[in-house]
Amino acid sequence: MNRHHFILALLFVTVTNTFGQIANSNTLKAQIDGKEFTTQPRRVRIGNFWWITANTVKPDKSLRVWLGAYDKRDILETGTYLIVDADKPDTKENRKKIEDLTKYKGFAAIKYVEETKEPRMEYHVGKSQNADETIEVKMGADGFLEATFHGTLVGSYWKEKATATVFGGMGRLINKMEDKAITKTSGYDSDIDPEGNGYKKQDKQDQIVISNGSFKLKMN
Repeated sequence: MNRHHFILALLFVTVTNTFGQIANSNTLKAQIDGKEFTTQPRRVRIGNFWWITANTVKPDKSLRVWLGAYDKRDILETGTYLIVDADKPDTKENRKKIEDLTKYKGFAAIKYVEETKEPRMEYHVGKSQNADETIEVKMGADGFLEATFHGTLVGSYWKEKATATVFGGMGRLINKMEDKAITKTSGYDSDIDPEGNGYKKQDKQDQIVISNGSFKLKMN
């Protein structure tokens, strides 16, 4: 084993031991392009949005769902949430639509990222759009949020830039291996998004279809 391989192996062991898998009772399952996706989701609060992150490895996959009330309240209510453009969820137009159509409790957005060439050299990314799709949310007295959803995401493909590979060198590879280890052991995605991270978007586009989606997540 040469020095660089030894460093990578040592780093992987260190990170794995440091970021032990956090146990939880959350569940998520969905069909993504007809393939079963099952894991334990976790939540992170970003601004007035609750970000539910659900991750698996080999290959690395990340399904993220954002939920937010249009009036910036912290509490999510039982009801229907309108799925909007993942890049521009909180716009005046979306806000007005939700206010005018009182059947909606707030916004939702979905983003899916899948590693298609290891180690994190190529990705397939899907994003929700303004297509009048919805997520049904139920807040239980037991503190669990339950939701059902489906949607068609706009898919794009990303490849690592040659300059990022060359100039990043061994340091970039070590960072990617570290991020993969954190994702695997902690249950949170670590730097899995290719956008703005040394990758180039390809011309090819397609659709990523999510069906029969549901999750149950402890909120407190």
